Amino acid sequence: MQINVYPGSPYPLGATWDGKGVNFALYAGNATGVDLCLYDAKDPRKEIAEVKLGEHTHQIWHAYLPGLKPGQLYGYRVHGPYEPEQGNRYNANKLLIDPYAKAISGTVEWHDSLFGYEVGHEDEDLSLSESDSAPYLPKSVVVNQQYDWEDDKAPKIPYHRSIIYEAHVKGFTMLHPDIPDKIRGTYKGMAHPESIKYLKELGITAVEFMPVHHFITDRYLKEKGLTNYWGYNSIGFFAPDVRYCSNGTHGEQVVEFKDMVKALHKAGIEVILDVVYNHTGEGNHMGPTLSFKGIDNASYYRLVEDNKRFYMDYTGTGNTLNSSLPSALRLIMDSLRYWILEMHVDGFRFDLASALARELHGVDKLGSFFDIIHQDPIISQVKLIAEPWDVGEGGYQVGNFPAGWTEWNGKYRDCMRDYWRGEHSMLAEFAERFTGSSDLYQDDYRRPTASINFITAHDGFTLHDLVSYNEKHNLENGEDNNDGESHNRSWNCGVEGPSDDPAVLALRQKQKRNLLTTLLLSQGVPMLVAGDEISRTQKGNNNAYCQDNEISWLNWEEADTKMLRFTRKLIKFKKDHPAFGRRRWFQGQPIKGTGVYDIAWFLPEGTEMDEEHWSHDYAKSLAVFLNGHGIHFLGPKGEQVKDDSFYLIFNAHHEPITYRLPSKRYGDKWIKILDTSSEGGFEKEPETYAPRKTIEVEGRSMVLLLCPLDKS
Repeated sequence: MQINVYPGSPYPLGATWDGKGVNFALYAGNATGVDLCLYDAKDPRKEIAEVKLGEHTHQIWHAYLPGLKPGQLYGYRVHGPYEPEQGNRYNANKLLIDPYAKAISGTVEWHDSLFGYEVGHEDEDLSLSESDSAPYLPKSVVVNQQYDWEDDKAPKIPYHRSIIYEAHVKGFTMLHPDIPDKIRGTYKGMAHPESIKYLKELGITAVEFMPVHHFITDRYLKEKGLTNYWGYNSIGFFAPDVRYCSNGTHGEQVVEFKDMVKALHKAGIEVILDVVYNHTGEGNHMGPTLSFKGIDNASYYRLVEDNKRFYMDYTGTGNTLNSSLPSALRLIMDSLRYWILEMHVDGFRFDLASALARELHGVDKLGSFFDIIHQDPIISQVKLIAEPWDVGEGGYQVGNFPAGWTEWNGKYRDCMRDYWRGEHSMLAEFAERFTGSSDLYQDDYRRPTASINFITAHDGFTLHDLVSYNEKHNLENGEDNNDGESHNRSWNCGVEGPSDDPAVLALRQKQKRNLLTTLLLSQGVPMLVAGDEISRTQKGNNNAYCQDNEISWLNWEEADTKMLRFTRKLIKFKKDHPAFGRRRWFQGQPIKGTGVYDIAWFLPEGTEMDEEHWSHDYAKSLAVFLNGHGIHFLGPKGEQVKDDSFYLIFNAHHEPITYRLPSKRYGDKWIKILDTSSEGGFEKEPETYAPRKTIEVEGRSMVLLLCPLDKS
């Protein structure tokens, strides 16, 4: 193949087609040479040309090749010293994936040649492998970035009106009977009218997709017949994973992803990506050489200071990207901007975000990573959600991220689980979490919407399994049931696993309604996990990261339609009432002109709680008044609106409690809207109660009453 080579440009990084040819640019800071290898699109193992990049500017190697077109497969070989103790792992025998590749043509085919050292050698990774890895490595792909977005517009849903739905692209549609077989488990399946219809009817406002960046299945999983189903092992931060594409591997995945985003946007649904910038799929010093490790190991990873052969591991995966270094930080920022500008996504959830905030060894919330995001005019304008912990010392940082960020509130999850499980001394923390966790966010000038509230997430038990199992059942993972959360602390309602006992089944259903209702009516941003609304079960597996099968996929044929109807009604109720999505903190002060507080907490006797009542060890019940009459909320179109007032009674006791409603100054009549002790939850024929009347609240249940706003 005749190749003409021109100097080209160092920017943009990656492979960029301009309609006449392709510019290639690769940062390799300590390299002594870079070879660009081109491969046959019909036979990816067949090399058709090798081009030495003679130009390098500011440590970026570059060239322009006229005549090349989208669909061209390529990879790099990078020359330099192989000195693991000095942090250098160059090995030109290894083909490398372009860190800026916009598409990757396939998946890794595990072979010893993918490792920079001789596997099994007595010197381990200090040895040098001379075998060629090219036949076993997926190739980078030149893509055509032109796309007709039509009139696509970002929904731009404010946080206080957001309801997030965490979903897996494959798992959501893989068993869906109304999705054509060919597109099940793909981006196209997510964009199918049946998928869109379901999400619209459910009422969520954003889908938070588990990782779609091209990722690696570790060799040890592959050899056990398992896979990395969740995808938290990225190798391509610009490339939508090819496994979720229905119609091709040479750039078609990019188009199909864009089609999915466009379809969701047309339905008014935002797209949030779960992104894993804290580490890569290359693992520790014994891991493979697939991309970064062979391009410029010391410029991308955190290495042990006094022995650069080894990696600092704050992620539990073997390595940690060093976001304090210019090359790694640029990679992350360029990737984020690409997904916003070119792929039209609406936000990101950052996996193990504390690892990105580490300056040297400590977590610094004012580190360079946050500084550059704050000043970036593109990235700073989308939803930024942190998983505020990593596995390193001092990594648990719930409440410590800067303004502009929201956080997965792990303390909310733990508190609500403990409360409804019947733990003692929970009232004070329950009230704090229910009202937005001001103890975590208010002092940083953030609002209740800084709290992403959740009961379950992909990691752990599903909602159904949470109330059905006390022990994990992870044997299928091949780790002798030693992986995953250690225990569930008496949530199984008396029977472990499936049960035919009507009383046990009823209690489990009631607890699910309690948890969902608490979640949707708490201040903050609620997040549901796909399938919880239809009682999806993983049969007790609380760490299904490696289960790409019926354990993880949504089983639509066995959907709990009663729970689904309840969840839909609950979401609609929340969306109809801005009192449950406040933009500002409760003040605990009388509202001008009414003398009634914006919020008040009550005892069963109908009297307000005093300071001493919050510390009663065995108290498991309380009520809260939310004033909607005297407050102006922000309506869906930005208008000023008022709302009804509400009285919520929570009873985590196993026995019923009789509650006396408050005096007339809080409301002249109360309509019982919801009672989680009833099968349907919402009242078909709501009862009306006068002030000071009593109402019995069943054990382990909650009641919601409404005082209607006088609209005359």
